[in-house]
Amino acid sequence: MKSSAPRKTNPPNKLSGLAALVCLVPAPTLGILAATYWWPDSALGQALFLASKAWLVAFPAAWLLFVEHGRLSWSPPHRGGFVFSAILGLALAAVVLAAYGLVAHMGWIDHQGVARQAARTGLNRWPVFVVGAIYWITLNSLMEEYVWRWFVFRQCEVLLGARWAVIASALGFTLHHVVALQAQFNWGITTAASLGVFVGGTIWSALYLRYRSIWPCYLSHAIVDMPIFLIGYWLIFRTA
Repeated sequence: MKSSAPRKTNPPNKLSGLAALVCLVPAPTLGILAATYWWPDSALGQALFLASKAWLVAFPAAWLLFVEHGRLSWSPPHRGGFVFSAILGLALAAVVLAAYGLVAHMGWIDHQGVARQAARTGLNRWPVFVVGAIYWITLNSLMEEYVWRWFVFRQCEVLLGARWAVIASALGFTLHHVVALQAQFNWGITTAASLGVFVGGTIWSALYLRYRSIWPCYLSHAIVDMPIFLIGYWLIFRTA
């Protein structure tokens, strides 16, 4: 029996990489704008926000399969990196807690504004907060690594080279966080938190460059998200 011909792949090039980034990078920002600024507290805004999340998950896989003609993979961690990534995650988590202590001491946080925003989204109800925290720490952080470290980094690497791809993918990762943070905090907190997001994104992109797997990045990312929700719990429930 004649064997089938090997599947012909179409690896990223500069033109396809740019097209992929244009199609993907604005999506989360548009979703947040729709849900928070343009049509807040409406079914349309929430539907567009959920659509943007679905697009982030579906588009990279579809692009890989139908444009690059590649194969889906679970990003096996052949090079390890888990211990180093965990240490980095713990160090970043300590920085997050220290930064919160500093800005809280300086009185930069509007506790009532945070409580109002939490009430709008239902996060002021304990079961909703717990479910949300579990989702963001486990699933959302994994989705972000899949999107920003695997897919966006790869496209940026073709366009800019590996080192600049670390910065470029971190900037894309930061953009929608700026919009989301500004909906809840003043510009001082938004700027400081966005800088933290950019530093985290840069570190996780560098981890992906080193280990070529999203799993070490995910471990570090999930560890960092834990103190963020601890702070959220304190702001919403303990200082209400």
